[in-house]
Amino acid sequence: MSITITFLDHSGKPVATSAAPGDNLLRVGQAAGLPLEGTCEGQMACSTCHVIVAPEWFDRLPPAAEEEEDMLDFAAGARRTSRLSCQIELTAEMDGLTVSVPVESNDARKI
Repeated sequence: MSITITFLDHSGKPVATSAAPGDNLLRVGQAAGLPLEGTCEGQMACSTCHVIVAPEWFDRLPPAAEEEEDMLDFAAGARRTSRLSCQIELTAEMDGLTVSVPVESNDARKI
């Protein structure tokens, strides 16, 4: 089963991606070429994979762990619906999920 995830890039342009249940949102975004660095490789030791979840989706996701909330305090442009994309494992129920990449995001791997 394939699920569709839409990322909104820095300019608000939609980037539709396909993923499978069990995929990690960070890896899906990176594969689509979005500036989600993921410096710590999913260990919750940075906030370089920060995304902003569309408000209508935020409460439908599993809640963030306390450690994730702590790292989001360091994320540039964090908002109420911010999450670390490395901590979102995709499920079939997330088909249609929309997240935005903050304007402040910069992938140092591409510099």
